[in-house]
Formats: sequence, C-alpha cells, structure tokens
Amino acid sequence: MAAAPPKPEPPKADPDPEIPRPPRWLTTLRAQPPAMLGKLLGLACILLVLVIWYLFTAGDDPTSRPISPSKLPSPGDVFDSYGKLEERGLADGIIATMLRVLKGFGLAALVGVTLGVIASSFRAVAAFLNPLVLFGRSLPLAALIPITILWFGIDEKQKEMFIFIASVPFIFSDTVKAISLVPERYVETAQTLGASRWQIIYKVLFPLALPDIITGLRFLFGLALGYIMLAEAINSREGLGFMINTGERLGLIEQNYLLLIIIGILAYLVDWLLRYMQKYFFFYRKDL
Repeated sequence: MAAAPPKPEPPKADPDPEIPRPPRWLTTLRAQPPAMLGKLLGLACILLVLVIWYLFTAGDDPTSRPISPSKLPSPGDVFDSYGKLEERGLADGIIATMLRVLKGFGLAALVGVTLGVIASSFRAVAAFLNPLVLFGRSLPLAALIPITILWFGIDEKQKEMFIFIASVPFIFSDTVKAISLVPERYVETAQTLGASRWQIIYKVLFPLALPDIITGLRFLFGLALGYIMLAEAINSREGLGFMINTGERLGLIEQNYLLLIIIGILAYLVDWLLRYMQKYFFFYRKDL
C-alpha cells in the first residue's frame, strides 16, 4: 500500500513591519511611566534637591558658604540636630499634632462628605449652601485664628475647630464634584429597577464616587497638617507647631528645618496609607 503523501505545511506568516507599536510613554502626552521607573524618578528628584542644597551650603567656614548658615544650614547640620529634637520631646509632639489634626479633620470629613452627597443629589440644597461654602473657601486662614479663639477659647477645642472650619468647605466642594462625575446612566438604570431616591444616593452615587472622595481627602489632609501649625502657635505646650515656634524664638534654625522635613514625611506616610487602602478596596479602579 502506497504511503500517503505528506501534508503541505501552512505558509509562515511574515512579520508585518507596518503594524503600529504602542507609543512610548516618554513622548506621549498624559502617559504614565512604568511603576518602578516612576518611583526612581521621584527618588532622583529628592537626591537632586539634596545635592543642590549641599552645594549651596558646603564649606567648613560659614563665611565662605554661598548661603549663610543663618538662613539655610547644611544638610549635615540639619540631620545632626535630630538627637536634640528627641530631647525636646519630638515623639510626644508628633502624637499631639496628629491627634489634633485627626479629630478636626475627621469631623470635617464627616460633615463635609455628608452635606456634599446631599447637596450634589438635591441641587436646591447646593444652591442654598453655595454662598456659605464660597465664603469659607475664600476666608484667609489667619483670620480664623482670632475668630476661633473668640468662639472656643485657647485650649484644645480651638485647635480642633480651627482645622474643622478650615477644611470643611474644601471637603464639601470635592465631594460635590466627585458625585457629579458619576455617569447618569447608573442613575437611570437604578430608576428603571425601581430604586427610590435615597437608595440611589447610598447604593449608587455614594459608592461610585467614594474612590474620588477619598482622593480629595488624601490631598486635603496634607493641607490640614500644615494648617495646624498656625493654631499650635497659640497657647500650646506640645506639638510640632509649638516646637517650631519655640525654635524660632531660640534661634534653633537647624531643628526647625528638620521639623519641616518631618512634617512632610508624616503627610507622605498618611497619603501612602490612604492610597494603599484605595487600591485594596477599589481594585477595579485602575486609575488610582
């Protein structure tokens, strides 16, 4: 019996040199670099700032430095002052400041997010509150100090309410914006299924807007951590703002610069924690 002829091999597809490749992130507008490379770029920025700082403050003789140490100490002088800060009660100061911010900002988040959800769902409420919110957003922070002292005294309540009053208008506005960005088709679908207005609010609008609301809270918390420095300059016996105010009176310039760096690190750590929680709970949002 004759053997069957071999089957012809299918023709190999030639690679098409005309197939377009994805655009490079470096030359594409609004394109994100790879995650690891993005972290390395951020680290490079910090190193560049430190190098420039060192170059402008280098020299054993203070009179030969490009910038006087009375205005900008060298990085070595600043970081060497950490031990003295610990002796002044740095840990207790961090705890006192963070508790004040968490209490005031937590209350502002509760009130601002609640009112923002209601106002964005019922536009008549938004029209009613808009003048007050605009006034609160435009009020100079320095003007809040005497007002909160007049209303709440000069103890802890004044500092917490200062953070509350300074933060709540911005939280309200960010919440309204986040709710307004929820596509209308979700509301229409819920109405088709027979959902009531309140069911649409707490089962559709609020859950879909929550990731963006938390993003707004992340950014505003850093501002609140800066706001508390103003309040802690009044009748405080502990806290980072109190330590900065004391360092200014005593001429502890190196310690004050280090305190500013510590405040930035604290804000970064809180932002990182909130962002980690965002990515964990809202894993379906790839843009977070």
